[in-house]
Amino acid sequence: MPNVDMLLYILMGFMIVGSLVAVETADLLSSVICIGAVGFALGIVHLLLRAPELALTLGVVEVLTLIVLIRVVRTRKDSYHATSRDTLSIAVVVGGLGVMLTLAYFALDGLPRFGEPRMLMATPYLQHAFSETHLSNAVTAVLLNFRAYDTLAVTAVLFAAVTGAFTILRHYGRRR
Repeated sequence: MPNVDMLLYILMGFMIVGSLVAVETADLLSSVICIGAVGFALGIVHLLLRAPELALTLGVVEVLTLIVLIRVVRTRKDSYHATSRDTLSIAVVVGGLGVMLTLAYFALDGLPRFGEPRMLMATPYLQHAFSETHLSNAVTAVLLNFRAYDTLAVTAVLFAAVTGAFTILRHYGRRR
């Protein structure tokens, strides 16, 4: 298997390029597709970092978000107007992006290599997960027993987002 750090850098570069294309493209549907590609690349990053539950959740949210956004883009009527490009603002954005990438490089360089333990905070959870919960999966034990309120809050936020999307996109009961 290739070096995971290099794959993470390549995916990070792809996500930055996809975000820039999404911001700079004139077609709204292309912008939505680019943002979807960035989200799916983030899911691959989670898989590389051995967090499949996050990758699965992100995949479901990305698919639902893409469906909603594509529906909104296809049903709305666009009216374009020309805007001028200010060279100073573009230079400030590019300079800020350069500073952020430089800081990100130094921040990622300071982290331990991939596979080395990063924090010891999870050690008590892993030591007591099986004896206290009698579950065979440590992730499930942590999510449902030690972090149950956090899991409930995340579920409530996802439910509210889906309900809000359906409320906005419904056909019946809305006045024209």
